[in-house]
Amino acid sequence: MAAFSEKGPSKKKLVVLSGAGVSAESGLKTFRDGGGLWEGHRVEDVATPEAFSRNPLLVLDFYNQRRRALAAAEPNAAHHALVKLEYEFDVKIVTQNVDDLHERAGSSSVVHLHGELSKARSTIDPRHVVTIQGTELQLGDLCHKGGQLRPNIVWFGEAVPMLEEAARCVARADVVIVVGTSLVVYPAAGLIDFAPFGAKKYVVDVVRPKAPGIEEYRCIELPASQGLPLLVEELLANCPASFKGSRRDS
Repeated sequence: MAAFSEKGPSKKKLVVLSGAGVSAESGLKTFRDGGGLWEGHRVEDVATPEAFSRNPLLVLDFYNQRRRALAAAEPNAAHHALVKLEYEFDVKIVTQNVDDLHERAGSSSVVHLHGELSKARSTIDPRHVVTIQGTELQLGDLCHKGGQLRPNIVWFGEAVPMLEEAARCVARADVVIVVGTSLVVYPAAGLIDFAPFGAKKYVVDVVRPKAPGIEEYRCIELPASQGLPLLVEELLANCPASFKGSRRDS
């Protein structure tokens, strides 16, 4: 899979590194909202391979609840603002979020580092991934080889399969935007280290992250739903005239 699509030489490459702060403004909770708890559960009890082996019913129910919440959520102004960047840039969104709000807003190229809530994968063959019909995944839901299906989520302690592709994207970017992430969860937080020296770099968050290297980023200290629309309009307004040929009406 190519790190960027080929959309002609006139479009610069822009990467967005998005985190939970973007989804939170659509009403989706994160485990940090409760001091390390998700809906009263310890992360170790619902987001590790050991938890699934120990109590699969609890883990499946936990993610069923997450899907119900996602079904009731809508993309917010931050998600919609990012779609506009595709008018002038070759955009890749690299997200730590497992929801599909970027896609539902209209973003066409999204890399999910930590998996996708709407999908399940086989416990026998990890390459076998299916879309969950509705919001429920139950014990006894099997793959084509007879193995139990599990949430297609990268749990704590598991490798991040899309990390290399994400790093390639950041390494080729002309513009990097970090939004809604505290940059404390590794290995995803280390992606900012791949940003080229000459790239334009921005961070949108109420509080500037304290990660090493973030001091190179211009910080817009606003919530994602407020700061991203402002930044997007600025970036589009500053595009050279030679980039304007592909612009569509919004």
